Amino acid sequence: MPSPGCDDAGTVRPITFAHRGARTEAPENTMPAFRRALALGASGLETDAWVSADGEVVLVHDRVARRGLRRRNVSKSSADALADLGVPRLAQVYTELGTGFELSIDVKDRAAAEPIVELARGAGNGAPGRLWLCHASVRFLSGLRERMPDVKLVHSRHRQHIEATLERHAADLAASGIDTMNFHYSEWTAGLVTLFHRFGVKAFAWDVQEVRHLRAMLGIGVDALYCDRVDRMVATVTEWSEPRREDA
Repeated sequence: MPSPGCDDAGTVRPITFAHRGARTEAPENTMPAFRRALALGASGLETDAWVSADGEVVLVHDRVARRGLRRRNVSKSSADALADLGVPRLAQVYTELGTGFELSIDVKDRAAAEPIVELARGAGNGAPGRLWLCHASVRFLSGLRERMPDVKLVHSRHRQHIEATLERHAADLAASGIDTMNFHYSEWTAGLVTLFHRFGVKAFAWDVQEVRHLRAMLGIGVDALYCDRVDRMVATVTEWSEPRREDA
């Protein structure tokens, strides 16, 4: 499986996160969607986590899981009952797909954070170091840092909801040990990427769906992309990373 880093030409490739798996080709946040995303060359998976009624970390976007006309409240249902609706356990992802990919998890239920990290540590093979926990609260993320020195923390927030200046915010993230700022792609500029990088904070961009937007983000040096169209994202990043050759 591809992994982020430098290619043969020395170009640093951003992480290519498949948003909720290859959701244009299989039901989102399901094992077929995750498996298909990796087969298409995504270097990372993105998903959402809750805790089931019996204490397991399950991967679904909303508090209510749906399949056809069937509905289940995630926090009031067992992991087995949710599995009947196609909702996987995080443990199943590591068991069936291994650990050779980046994993970005939007922590929908704060109670899921600790068991997520325990599962990653149990999976071994460097899984905690490829785990990115995302949340909108800096305070919550800061509280995790001391207990979770081996995972990555991501502040995911719209720019308009950040009250401090962005320079102050970047400094605060760095001081709190938060690794990454995750903005909507339309909120990033080359200057902002440079600003956050100056404080040692990575720049992630979500909802990057069109080729022109993917190329724009690559051009300003973001560190990760989140996209629904995995084939389009991987192809665009691959083309961008190929060494430029002058016409003969």
